[in-house]
Amino acid sequence: MIIAFHKPYGVLCQFTPDQPGQRTLSEFGFPKGVYPLGRLDMDSEGLLLLSDERGLNDLLLNPRNAHERTYLVQVEGIPSPESMERLCNGSIVIQRHNCLPCMAVIPDPQPVVPKRDPPVRVRKSIPDTWIEVSLVEGKNRQVRRMTAAIGYPTLRLVRIAIGKFAPENMESGEWYPIGNSDRGLIGI
Repeated sequence: MIIAFHKPYGVLCQFTPDQPGQRTLSEFGFPKGVYPLGRLDMDSEGLLLLSDERGLNDLLLNPRNAHERTYLVQVEGIPSPESMERLCNGSIVIQRHNCLPCMAVIPDPQPVVPKRDPPVRVRKSIPDTWIEVSLVEGKNRQVRRMTAAIGYPTLRLVRIAIGKFAPENMESGEWYPIGNSDRGLIGI
């Protein structure tokens, strides 16, 4: 079984809290035996897949298999073409790890993304920009660290696709089954 879930902001990608009061996946009524395929940190939102099929985690998330994950990233400021090139070309080093090249563009027009609760902080004197980033690796907080490395801190991060699977109009907290071993849906 594979389940698509739109993880809300502030939810931990596990079923038991690390600290009292933390929101976890346990509050969403998933079937018994499923576990998250990969992670999104508590500050990130969007598409998370869950499954009861043990082999999918490595198959889907190991960089050698080159399954893209795509994010909309709201950054502080308006990235220059040189910064965007640096984001894409694999020249960023995070914690002694050379990030693989990725795809990053500034969508025109900018996407309309539903507001978050709590809202993102707004600074009237500094604009913000949404960029779309697709990569095949997923180190801890990698996208946030990459945008910080080029001088544009991440304000909000929303995963919109895993592999070929890119559901539209999923509400925060919504989930639904997408198949039993129907790996074609997610491009495996």
